[in-house]
Amino acid sequence: MTTGSNADHYGPPSYPQRRPHYGGAPPSYGSSASFRGCCCCIFMLVIFLALLALAVALVVVLAVKPRKPQFDLDQVAVQYLLVAPPSPAASPNVAEAPAAAYLSLNITLLFTAVNPNKVGIRYAATAFDVMYHGVPLGVAAVPGFEQPAHSTRLLQTRVIVDRFNVLQSDAQDLIRDAALNDRVEFRITGDVAAKILVLGFSSPKVQVSVDCAIDISPKRQSVTYKQCGVDGLSV
Repeated sequence: MTTGSNADHYGPPSYPQRRPHYGGAPPSYGSSASFRGCCCCIFMLVIFLALLALAVALVVVLAVKPRKPQFDLDQVAVQYLLVAPPSPAASPNVAEAPAAAYLSLNITLLFTAVNPNKVGIRYAATAFDVMYHGVPLGVAAVPGFEQPAHSTRLLQTRVIVDRFNVLQSDAQDLIRDAALNDRVEFRITGDVAAKILVLGFSSPKVQVSVDCAIDISPKRQSVTYKQCGVDGLSV
């Protein structure tokens, strides 16, 4: 009896059980690798979209084959050209060269815009300067407009100059040109900005610089000479 009692008393020792521990931050290297992979995918997607857009633009350009727009001064109609020397009270000494002369001008300009392309063109508003001996006399304004493919458009504008005071040496030349030569030369210059429209998008700006010389006869009140050129694109 004693032996059994001792066996029950001295049984196998019991140890405390260890429970698994959960929680805590995951290893940092996994999050960093995931972030780098995401950035790499976005970068590759951007590169792919850029190359795709470039390829589409190249195909469109090759299909459309954009050509130069043409912009020209077609006609000039003279309403009147008046050159008035200063009054005798302003220049008592007739032998001296006139100190001033007054120029009045009313002309109508007719421009022709030609679009030879398969797509439309958008023109910006343009201001053409009318000059005598490099002196600006007035401005011929042409509003902006859009032109369909394979079309020609006429644009009319008017320049009115009322008793412009031409001074010193230019005044002497003006009076001589009007009275003796019956030929007053004017210069009309301006820059025309245009963009070609393709699938709703516009191309970079194309600039055409128009430069025209015209001679007007004060006696006949008409244009006797006209020549136009450009700087950059030809019209």
